[in-house]
Amino acid sequence: QVQLVESGGGLVQAGGSLRLSCAASGRTARVNFMAWFRQPPGKEREFVGVISWSRDYTRYSDSVKGRFAISRDNAKNMVYLQMNSLKPEDTAVYYCAAAMKDPIVSSRRSEYDYWGQGTQVTVSS
Repeated sequence: QVQLVESGGGLVQAGGSLRLSCAASGRTARVNFMAWFRQPPGKEREFVGVISWSRDYTRYSDSVKGRFAISRDNAKNMVYLQMNSLKPEDTAVYYCAAAMKDPIVSSRRSEYDYWGQGTQVTVSS
């Protein structure tokens, strides 16, 4: 079992920045990928980005590429999502997810075994 807890959400103006954190605990040694997804109001949960837990690999959705960056601190079992140049359309509940297998189709929700409870990000215009 892996437990994930997100934090860092809040209200920010368009053009601003926010950093989300995801604290992982439990059997983190078996994790291969950590990802961020988001669910805008009234829409389905969508892929934001993914990072390998052990390799130098990240991938992002086209909608956030160049604005968002995922990083990790293995010693602290933490994953971060740095969000810059935020837009109102970035408003969503952001979720952290962990995948135990490798390889994965990183944008597919079903590939992930564990999910956090989510943190709300609201971007005002």
